[in-house]
Amino acid sequence: MAPSAQSDERVKSYGRGAAILSVGIGVTGLVTYAYFALASHSLSAHDYGGITLLWSSIFIIVSVLYRPVEQMLSRTISDRDVRGQSGNEHLRVAVTIQLVLAAVFLVAALLLRTPLQNMLNHSATLYWVLVGAVLGYAASYFARGFLAGHRRFGLYGGLVFMEAISRFMFAFVVAVGIASGQSVIALGMVAAPLFSLSVVPWALRRSLKRSADPDSRDTDSHYVAELDAASSSEPTEDVEFTLSHGTGFAAAVLLIMISEQTFLNAGPLLVKATEGAAGSAVAGFVFNVLLIARAPLQLFQAIQTSILPSLTRMAVGGEEDPFRRSVRLTLSAVAVFAACVALAFLVLGPWLMHVLFGGSHHYARGGLVIVAVGMGVYLSAATLNQAALAQARARQAAIAWVCTALAFVAYLAIPWGFNDKVLQVELGYLGAATLLCTLLYLLYRRPVEIRADN
Repeated sequence: MAPSAQSDERVKSYGRGAAILSVGIGVTGLVTYAYFALASHSLSAHDYGGITLLWSSIFIIVSVLYRPVEQMLSRTISDRDVRGQSGNEHLRVAVTIQLVLAAVFLVAALLLRTPLQNMLNHSATLYWVLVGAVLGYAASYFARGFLAGHRRFGLYGGLVFMEAISRFMFAFVVAVGIASGQSVIALGMVAAPLFSLSVVPWALRRSLKRSADPDSRDTDSHYVAELDAASSSEPTEDVEFTLSHGTGFAAAVLLIMISEQTFLNAGPLLVKATEGAAGSAVAGFVFNVLLIARAPLQLFQAIQTSILPSLTRMAVGGEEDPFRRSVRLTLSAVAVFAACVALAFLVLGPWLMHVLFGGSHHYARGGLVIVAVGMGVYLSAATLNQAALAQARARQAAIAWVCTALAFVAYLAIPWGFNDKVLQVELGYLGAATLLCTLLYLLYRRPVEIRADN
């Protein structure tokens, strides 16, 4: 296959993977929305509030704890596959790290049972669902990393869809009267990651088939370009993937995940802490505004999942042109999406926010547009972050994230004299996203040499 044809195939494969996952996670998002819609109609406002608080707590914890291992597996499997390296030490390292993180969470949750249970409306059931769900997601996120690394995006989409549909069924049986109560709906959150693992046997069956029949690689379109490249180069010597390698990468991504949650949650929390008696109401208003930035992130996780293994293969294979083209393709798509969202909020913003959230708050049109633009800049930064991880620059990327998150918190904490705290958060979010995107772009533009032990 000619180099230009290989380059085009790389970019097309990248786009196909992103498209498959975008559709799958988009459908999953609709099913998740239906779960909460049924729950809201089946429960009292107090009980439904407990469900949303439980969901938010689980989402934040698993994103911070387990996505580092998912990203590490995705990158490492892609890297080793391109190099033709054998062995399963990278899987053992990932399992070890994931088990340690799950154990740390379990110990912390048991020690903090009383405050956690009080936070969850003093419900013992919700507390144990929180514990069970977070532990269950340890296996689910490991499976996600494994599937993403092997670019089995159909199975990955099936996993997240099974997770959503199984959770939805618990709300459905309550809505139709087969069962009743908050506890039944909450149990869907602990059942979801367990049912999602039903796709794992399909993945293992394919792995065993490929191991038993090495020639089957030749018929797999996902590996055509790698085989063409490998045929013209000497075999790469196997390099052991150690616990220190995996821990270093996972720790860097852990810092990135914490910084990401800081971007999304520091505004409402600091407003609540500094606004006195009215703090809770203003914080809720800020939270609603930042949903403009938060909601697209869940869909963008599909793009991130397909970006990392694809870009890793290109970076390790020295294919700079398709690497740059793929990054530009994603950045262009983000820019178009953000422009459409900003235009929509410029025209319909205040009306749309009142329809979605109600209340008597005044949603400033300009502020909504600022957050929409900030969302686009932030998603661009997230794209460049995946490029940095693919280039084995997790540590440098983490430094950029942590420095920007600290600057964002410092900006919000300093009394600048803003009469409108919401506007302060909106401007701060746009400024921090711009700073982060700039730092990661400078990192992206630097030349890099991928070492065999990364």
